[in-house]
Amino acid sequence: MDRALRHGKLCARAMIRRCDDHDFELVWTIINDGASAYKGTIPKDRWSEPYMSREGLRHEIGEGVAFWGYEESEALAGVMGIQDVADVTLIRHAYVRTGSQGHGIGGSLLSYLRGLAKGPLLIGTWADAAWAIRFYEKHGFQMVSPSEKERLLRKYWTIPERQIETSVVLASPEWRNAQRT
Repeated sequence: MDRALRHGKLCARAMIRRCDDHDFELVWTIINDGASAYKGTIPKDRWSEPYMSREGLRHEIGEGVAFWGYEESEALAGVMGIQDVADVTLIRHAYVRTGSQGHGIGGSLLSYLRGLAKGPLLIGTWADAAWAIRFYEKHGFQMVSPSEKERLLRKYWTIPERQIETSVVLASPEWRNAQRT
């Protein structure tokens, strides 16, 4: 007998899928909803309303960020981007709807995208977003040194100087192993 039926409730079917043009507004909405956690945490000069504009999202997609979504009960609950840049793969713009946070959606997306990565993974996030750093560390990523962070952000990301100052970079074990050789 189906486990969900034994517990007397229907099991929502969840899947991870590539987001397409039809999902643009949903991706934009999820990013801005999930990013509300940063308000009051990141430097005030880095916060904007909305956190990411539609033009900003179009720019990121145009630069090669491919978004994947966690769909539950036929609705997107979270999104995460992946971008191949030179010899690494970046995880970009990882957000889960506020009401769906803490249910493993981010971890599922990260695990799935790790399987798609063509190179060692790097992740940038805000230095003051302790919960985000803990999330990535829980999934095996480690923060790089401040000098390495600056080098990596300048090499693989196109972000303002102020964002470089207020961010951290976390690296996958594969990236760390590649640095040792």
